[in-house]
Order: sequence, then C-alpha cells, then structure tokens
Amino acid sequence: MQKITKEVYLKWYEDMLFWRKFEDKLAAVYIQQKVRGFLHLYNGQEAVLAGALHAMDLSKDKMITAYRNHVQPIGMGVDPKRVMAELYGKATGTSQGLGGSMHIFSKEHGFYGGHGIVGGQIPLGAGMAFGDKYNETGAVTLCYMGDGAVRQGSLHETFNMAMNWKLPVVFICENNGYAMGTSVERTANHTDIWKLGLGYEMPCGPVDGMNPVKVAEAMHEAIDRARRGDGPTFLEMKTYRYRGHSMSDAQHYRTKDEVEEYKKIDPIEQVKDIILEKKYATEADIKKIDKRVKDLVSECEKFAEESPWPEKNVMYDTVYEQEDYPFLQHKL
Repeated sequence: MQKITKEVYLKWYEDMLFWRKFEDKLAAVYIQQKVRGFLHLYNGQEAVLAGALHAMDLSKDKMITAYRNHVQPIGMGVDPKRVMAELYGKATGTSQGLGGSMHIFSKEHGFYGGHGIVGGQIPLGAGMAFGDKYNETGAVTLCYMGDGAVRQGSLHETFNMAMNWKLPVVFICENNGYAMGTSVERTANHTDIWKLGLGYEMPCGPVDGMNPVKVAEAMHEAIDRARRGDGPTFLEMKTYRYRGHSMSDAQHYRTKDEVEEYKKIDPIEQVKDIILEKKYATEADIKKIDKRVKDLVSECEKFAEESPWPEKNVMYDTVYEQEDYPFLQHKL
C-alpha cells in the first residue's frame, strides 16, 4: 500500500471537510426547496470513502453504490460544480439535471451510480467485475451497500456467483447502524454483518469505518486480492451517519446523546488531531484549508444557481428512440 504520509493526511482533511461542507450546503438549499425530492447525506461516513480512494487505482477501478452518493463521484474526480448542478436539476449537471440526488453517474471517472432500488447495485457491481475479468482489464469494482440492503436475496445470489467465478469485486457494507429508522439489531438474529461472507467461504471481516487508515489498509488487502485473480472480499465498515436517513427523517429512533457520542470519533476531527499532533500543519494552515473549502462550496453553489434549466424536450430526446416512430425523434 502507498505510504500514508503528511501529504495524505492533509489531503484527507481537506477532502473530507469539503465533502461534509458540500452536503451541509445541500441540506441548507434543500430547506429552501432549491433541491427537490429525496436527499440522503453522508455526514459521518467520510472516512470510508477517503480510505478506499487511497487504496484504489483511479485510472481503471470502478465504484458503484446506493443513493447516498453525492461525494463519491467528487472523490473519483467529477467536478463538484456539476454534481451540485445535478442536484439542482440544472442542464450543467452530470446527467443534464435528469438524474438528481440519487442518480449521480460518471462513466468517464468510473462512477456507476447512484441507485434508488435497495440492493439493486449489488448484482450490477458483480456484473461490472465480470466484464473486467472477461476483458482482462485488470480493474477492480468496489460495490457499496447499506446495512439494510444486505437483507436482500440478490446479495446471496451475487455472493455465490462472485465466489464461483472469482470476480474482481470488493463488496462493502457501510453499516451506519440504521436501515432508514430500523436498527441492525431488529433486522436479524446476528449483528455481525460481515459474517454473511462465511457461508460462501468469502474472505470477510469488520473494519473501523470512522478511521481512514484502517479503511485504507483493509481495502488495499481486498483490492490486491481481487486484482491478482483470487476473487471477492466482503467488508463491513462500522460507521455512523450524523444526519437522518434522508432530509425528511425526524430521527425518532435514536437520541441526541447517541449522535453526540459518535461525534467524539468524527473522522475529520481524528485526522485533524493527527495533523496537529505530528506538526504536519499549524492551526493557521488549517484555517487556510477551511477557507479554501468554504470558497469552493460557494463556487459550486453559484455555478448551480446560475446554470440554466434543461429544455423540456431533453427528457424525450434522452429516453425515447424508435426508428419507425416518426413523432418523437431521438436527438442526443
């Protein structure tokens, strides 16, 4: 694995802080009804992404996830201004404003969604890995899911086939404790989700999902295994979300004290503490990073606000194509 240097820690801090503030801004404009529909925020889970990106080869590896999917494409190289524009429903968005919050997508940067169907991305992730194995690309697919999605039957079918064919895929459960408002303890007679891999003799285990170093180490081992042809791994990232399942979630299922307790191990603060402890940066340097992050979030908001709405015909031009149907022509 690449060494975790001073530069890595500083990048982690700036990236994770930007992801947090980017989504804080989304929450604010959602209340103003500038972003519509559903909005599922990643606050608290940033270390899962930061650690994974350190272990990936972004020139070829792919990622697919569920609907809590705004910051992952940014981490993989998508312009954050275009991501915010997509959430606004603007023509300059990643899908010309037609996808919205739950469907951010960028084939160019190896990010394949953004899926609203619970667990729907699990077999798709394995399918992408099958394509890479068939075409001998050397790429690995990271397939993320929530703790609720692991109760879907498609997970078991996918695990079986992925192991049988030794597909280059890493399955990651981001266990933030609650499937919408239902705690893990109430959905099964076991709480160690990673043990689901044992039934398929799939390498599996729990990971501290609040610590990017632990995530990077576990992801490196799993990605390396997949890349050398030894098949999939199943990792349970034990993490936590500070906001509700979505913006419409009243969070009656947990106490404020519980949230505050988890904030004591906030991944951003953990990284910041190490930076200061090891003198990788001063408080003044940290303030400069904070200002850069704030300015970039403002740029994203301004870009989204000023971008044009898509023309109504784009909806038809994008989804409809039939050669012998003369009334609606496919133009894109």
